[in-house]
Amino acid sequence: MNSALTATAAGFGTGLSLIVAIGAQNAFVLRQGVRRDAVLPVVAICALSDAALIALGVGGVGAVVVAWPSVLTAVGLIGGLFLIGYGCLAARRVLKPSALTVEAGAAGAAGVPGGAGSRRRAVLTCLAMTWLNPHVYLDTVFLLGSIAADRGPWRWTFGLGAVIASLVWFAALGFGARLLSPLLARPSAWRVLDALIAATMIVLGATLIAGV
Repeated sequence: MNSALTATAAGFGTGLSLIVAIGAQNAFVLRQGVRRDAVLPVVAICALSDAALIALGVGGVGAVVVAWPSVLTAVGLIGGLFLIGYGCLAARRVLKPSALTVEAGAAGAAGVPGGAGSRRRAVLTCLAMTWLNPHVYLDTVFLLGSIAADRGPWRWTFGLGAVIASLVWFAALGFGARLLSPLLARPSAWRVLDALIAATMIVLGATLIAGV
């Protein structure tokens, strides 16, 4: 029992340490949370995707993927271009502060309606942020998978801890971000947030492409 708890706690701590770092996915979840736009599906996609990738890593799929480096190269190029494009859109919002609003349940930031179309775009963007980012594979499939392998018979318990960490983090980030709404009620605050998001996305995208 103690070994199971130890493995779960170790998985939780390791998973949290990898997920909390500021990145494209976290920045997107934060923005959606502040806007209160499609928060539940976005959080669910991030958590479930992490769970699937962690399971693949714990199951040893990472070793198989290493034998096909061209796959990561293609994902790196596509993901890099996508992040740069999204970063440019965020930068464009910075230059148009009059379009920045934060009205829960009505219109999101950058004048995007909070209806079905907005949710669909949020879901598709979240899927791209998650599955076109090689860093996600490196962290969850390869790194967590290799650490879990050292746990021997407790590797799946370790993986469970990492899955729980992912769920807790994304839920806290997505649903807790609304606490920032009073601060971000001003267009100037949105300009700062979008500027940080733009810089994060563009730098990450350029890094991915440079590393290919």
